Amino acid sequence: MSTRLRQRARRSALTLLTGATLAVLVSATSATAAPLDGQSGNRGGTGTTALADVWMKDHADDVGLQPHSIFNFWESPDIKVCPTAVECNESQQPVVNQPAYIFVTLRNPGPYAGPVVEHGRIEVWGSPSASGSAWPGDWTRIGWQSVPSYPGTTKVTILWPKVPGPGGHYCLIARWISPNDPPTFESPDIGVTVRHNNNFAQRNMERVRTIPAGPFVDVPHTFGNALATGTRNSLLFSAAGAPLSTAGGRLVADLGSTVYERWLAGGKVGKGVRDLGRNQIEIVDPGQASLDNIALNPREKLALTLRFSTTTVTKETMTVRLAQIGPNSLGEERAVLGGVSYDVTAGLPSS
Repeated sequence: MSTRLRQRARRSALTLLTGATLAVLVSATSATAAPLDGQSGNRGGTGTTALADVWMKDHADDVGLQPHSIFNFWESPDIKVCPTAVECNESQQPVVNQPAYIFVTLRNPGPYAGPVVEHGRIEVWGSPSASGSAWPGDWTRIGWQSVPSYPGTTKVTILWPKVPGPGGHYCLIARWISPNDPPTFESPDIGVTVRHNNNFAQRNMERVRTIPAGPFVDVPHTFGNALATGTRNSLLFSAAGAPLSTAGGRLVADLGSTVYERWLAGGKVGKGVRDLGRNQIEIVDPGQASLDNIALNPREKLALTLRFSTTTVTKETMTVRLAQIGPNSLGEERAVLGGVSYDVTAGLPSS
């Protein structure tokens, strides 16, 4: 959406349209089949037909405004991963070395235009589960397809031919590009890009299935600095729904030697955590804990491992969020750079 359109839209009332759902089943081409256009220099469009606003939700509460201030913008309900071409009720964890199907919901119109048919391209990009990733350098295009977006909702299904390893822990970006609705602008850091473009959506949600009294379930996480200068960062833990204690759960962060040494050098600043030694930090209160003042060099990425365990069976889903806080490309010193939401379950294995 161009700057001129945003200014006009802010003087008008918010308009949202619901309509019949159109399902479009398509197959993706290879990741190198189309050029990357609509880059950061393209801040608006001069359409020759009707102005349009095709958008996707970043979160259930998203109404299409750009930018928005939603904290956990990586929980898009408009991106869903399923094991077959038949849409599943809830997004599933993809299986390594197996195909998967990515369902994307396009909404038309958003708050900046009226209902028109808009022809464009939907792309899906993937990255190993991470926060603070650089756009587009840390991402690989999974597939794309040219489709019309009709007033109401249009559903597109893109084939993920083979899910790469390890673990199937992947973050997904959906990106809509069209002549009358190009991206507003695309920043080097993905957090700014997603929040300032309603035709971007991100899903970085993991399912963690634990067996009570069983071994820890290890989940890798990478956090990075997309900027050309060094930064100081926090890793902030929060919770939603049932607390991890519902299942007698524990969360331990294995920082590895590099991240642990950075945390020590920063003064071991944190809240709700306990140092267990050997680079292991227990997140005592996953609802409100943090590891702070961790230095990252320019364009550096560091890795750690989150270790989940439970002791009691429960039917509740316990959601733990990990968000990275630090400087972004707009000059904000304490911005939300990205994150991951972990939906933890505790149940006995199927017989």
